[in-house]
Amino acid sequence: MNVTKIERVAVIGTGTMGRGIAQVVAMAGMDVLLFDTNNDAISAAFDEINVTLEKGVSLGKVSADVKKNTLERLSGTNTLSHAVCDAQVIIEAIPEIMALKQGLFADIESLCSETTLLATNTSSLSVTELAQHCSDSSRFIGLHFFNPVHLMRLLEVIHHEHVPQSVINYAVAFGKRLGKNPIVVRDAPGFASTRLGVVIGLEAIRMVEEGVASPRDIDKAMTLGYGHKTGPLEVTDLIGLDVRLDIATYLSKSISKASDPPQLLRQKVSEGKLGQKTGEGFYVWRGDTVI
Repeated sequence: MNVTKIERVAVIGTGTMGRGIAQVVAMAGMDVLLFDTNNDAISAAFDEINVTLEKGVSLGKVSADVKKNTLERLSGTNTLSHAVCDAQVIIEAIPEIMALKQGLFADIESLCSETTLLATNTSSLSVTELAQHCSDSSRFIGLHFFNPVHLMRLLEVIHHEHVPQSVINYAVAFGKRLGKNPIVVRDAPGFASTRLGVVIGLEAIRMVEEGVASPRDIDKAMTLGYGHKTGPLEVTDLIGLDVRLDIATYLSKSISKASDPPQLLRQKVSEGKLGQKTGEGFYVWRGDTVI
């Protein structure tokens, strides 16, 4: 399998991660079909990609030609068969609901080529369990991207026991073609990054809950003291507090009670304070900027 021959990729889902993945794939020179059942969601995703690219142009990090070529490689569809039938790689980026993902891949497998690589962008769900709903699980793998996708270089390539080394190598090479720095992880609860990140993030939330320090100062402790690029509470806002709650709940059942979600996290989610996407989480946001 030669990743230089990949010309067409389908991305399923138009949320933050889906549109981010679509953008980086198109920037890497491949045609992308972005699928959603809602045409308005597809249009909104294209608008957000355009805004992100325009910001890159204004900062001198993206050329006008790269922006133009990227947008030309993107198209959308609300028909799943149209999205996947000619794709060499299919990347799912829908909500972290096991049954929803399993049903989707059962449909996808019946519509795509037998040689297509099937990938889930899950940040915590069992890749092994998801693969069980595919008749050919050997081509099913996890590709865990990080938000914001166009800036974060890490890519987790997650494999289960039935994935051959050739498929792992293919997925790693695909990640490198996207400009990412892949790491290979055996399927286990939380993989590598989520398992570590959740522990730090939840402890930071508990510290806010206990009044130890402000969110800003807790984040400074990790950025200035430990060299983290972004503090754990700002990361939580970027990920989405609802997403962090779902992951913590899952890991609490799978690994240990150390991942139990703090009450403050539950409270903020119930109040609709989900982070950047709603304008408020542990910080107040204006677009992609903390105010």
